[in-house]
Amino acid sequence: MKVLLQLLKPVLGITIFVLIAAGFVLRDHWLPLLEQNPSGADRQAAASKKSGNKKDSEQQKIILSDQAIANLELKVKSALPVTYWKTLQVPGMIVDRPGRSDQRVISPVDGVVEKMNYFPGDTVRPGDVLYTIRILSETLLQTQTNLFKDTQNMVLAEQKRKRLETSRGAIPEARIIEAANEITRLKVAIKGFQQELLSRGFSQQQLQKIAGGNFIRELDILVPDRMTKSGLPGTSVVMKTSNKEVKLETSPTFEVQECDVDLGQQVKTGQMLCLLANHRLLAIEGRAFRNETQLLERNVREGWPVEVDFQEHASSDWPAVNQFFLIHKLMNVIDPVNRTFAFRMPLENQSRIVKQDGQDQVLWRFRPGQKVRLMIRVEKLDNVFVLPADAVAREGAEAFIFTQNVNTFYRKPVRVLERDRRHTVIANDGSLTPGSFVVQGSAEQLNRMLKSSSDNDLPPGYHIHADGSLHKNEDEGK
Repeated sequence: MKVLLQLLKPVLGITIFVLIAAGFVLRDHWLPLLEQNPSGADRQAAASKKSGNKKDSEQQKIILSDQAIANLELKVKSALPVTYWKTLQVPGMIVDRPGRSDQRVISPVDGVVEKMNYFPGDTVRPGDVLYTIRILSETLLQTQTNLFKDTQNMVLAEQKRKRLETSRGAIPEARIIEAANEITRLKVAIKGFQQELLSRGFSQQQLQKIAGGNFIRELDILVPDRMTKSGLPGTSVVMKTSNKEVKLETSPTFEVQECDVDLGQQVKTGQMLCLLANHRLLAIEGRAFRNETQLLERNVREGWPVEVDFQEHASSDWPAVNQFFLIHKLMNVIDPVNRTFAFRMPLENQSRIVKQDGQDQVLWRFRPGQKVRLMIRVEKLDNVFVLPADAVAREGAEAFIFTQNVNTFYRKPVRVLERDRRHTVIANDGSLTPGSFVVQGSAEQLNRMLKSSSDNDLPPGYHIHADGSLHKNEDEGK
């Protein structure tokens, strides 16, 4: 027996070695079988993990009906990486441009206001009669009298010289020279009287009447033509024809902004009668603190444009403002009260002409005194997603956006780089695929709806397709 056991030991050893080697070689075949039959604890853990992943996946989406989407006014837009500028927001205001926007009209004579043809809010053009003033100035009345007398005296002097010239040789030459000198003196006096009257607003036609003995008792105050000669552009009017649109440039129009006199009021020379305004050329004035000087100086050196938020309603039907707002002037004086300094940018206004009671009225888009927000460039961010501010929902330290697939909306966590009143900047770190259709608003409301909804919470009588679309059950209503 002992001999038999001694003979079998080598055989058993070899057999065990062969079995171990075969098991190692064939491990790819028997290991999956063990994994398919785990122990009870392992099976429970795996089931729990699978159920948790499914639940988490379902909690990241919400299904809405077409009516719900319309009620929420959800809009989607393809998100693509762009370049975004971090900005510094400063307050601003639209102001008149000195020497271009306003024109004061003063009384050139002492008198009484006899007629008022226009009132605040009315539209006028160069050459229109604003006021008619009855002259009370004794100086002007005397000037008219002197102009008439010297004009008549010069006619008599001319006649006298002609008679003397016909008797040349029979009379002393000194008398002819004396007559010529008298004519020269009268011409100088007449020219002086004419210039005085012209400077007081009299026209050449009125001077001719005065020279003929018809004195001017009333003076018309006109819209100054020098406002047009100062380079102020006209008003653009679009005339529509059957085939095309023709853009015409009309003469500048002005609005009576203020009226400082009343009918029958006595006025003095140099007294202001009214204020005329043309708001075609305005300016935007911003206010910044002393520690922001370097940022503004850098914008001026680099030639960076300033973004202007005019705070207009979204439904405004004015055309887009196609202007680059560059800082043209940095003031070198700091206001001692609010400790800020001003900077200005030119603004070309937009206008419309409407007919009202047979008269033209100019409606301006921007008005002096209007508040604006100015965004000064600070830092450049490349390859980022820029979304509206309410397109991102916040939940503690987390931030989420929603993408749409027909009726299914998926919540995706994102990283916020920058956020202001209008925009939220998202990092392009792979959490959002370029070209995805992102909901542009109501993110907070969608997030609340997702948290309060149950798993696969479908509207009654509907089912969801694989493409994410919601469809009504065929047997519904039967």
